[in-house]
Amino acid sequence: MSIDPQIMKTLLKLQWMQNLDRNGSTSNVLSPDSQDGSSLFGSMLSQLLSGATSSGFGLDSGDALLTSSGTDALMPMFKGVMPPAATYEFSQTGASETTYDEYIQTAAAKYNVDPTLIKAVIDTESSYNPNAVSSAGAKGLMQLMDGTARGLGVSNPFDPVQNINGGTRYLSYLLDKFNGNVQAALAGYNAGPGRVDRLGIQTDADVADKLHLLPQETQKYIAKVMNAQAMYIFS
Repeated sequence: MSIDPQIMKTLLKLQWMQNLDRNGSTSNVLSPDSQDGSSLFGSMLSQLLSGATSSGFGLDSGDALLTSSGTDALMPMFKGVMPPAATYEFSQTGASETTYDEYIQTAAAKYNVDPTLIKAVIDTESSYNPNAVSSAGAKGLMQLMDGTARGLGVSNPFDPVQNINGGTRYLSYLLDKFNGNVQAALAGYNAGPGRVDRLGIQTDADVADKLHLLPQETQKYIAKVMNAQAMYIFS
């Protein structure tokens, strides 16, 4: 029996989200009335392999889990991690796979940073607009402040190559500083590493415990980047 790739993609996403929850990166992934994620994954896969009908997960006559209306069959499980579409939108315009993908891959390899995380930061910061300027004066694809850009050797923050290289270098520094804890590094990227240090945040568990002490903008920023990265991983 062949399995629709879209179905398997959804199952892998569910398994990945359960792993995030187990590692403390994301909380409340499963709805309160759901079963354990790993056993649910196994149950769904088992039903797929045995040819489950519409009385199970809507697979009668070859129907896929992801319907034209979205992840309807799985939305109760995703409510704790996926933001409302009206709140967060991901550009995914294709720019990351065309104009900027080579630059991202080069910077990712140079600084040992996951390219999907770089894409998620760019998407969140500027929606892939190399000429973006924030109200605070942050510039370019990865929204570098002038002082930070100079310290990273970026002479023109509107140059995509320089901006991606500098932003990735800074992200790499933060990941090293916080021992690979991605959410702590993202908090530092948005709120500044000094502020994160003063709050006593060093790990992703600290982020979860002290999230309310971070600016609301930073709280939303972390969630948006993490969810954007999930979109890039499974796109």
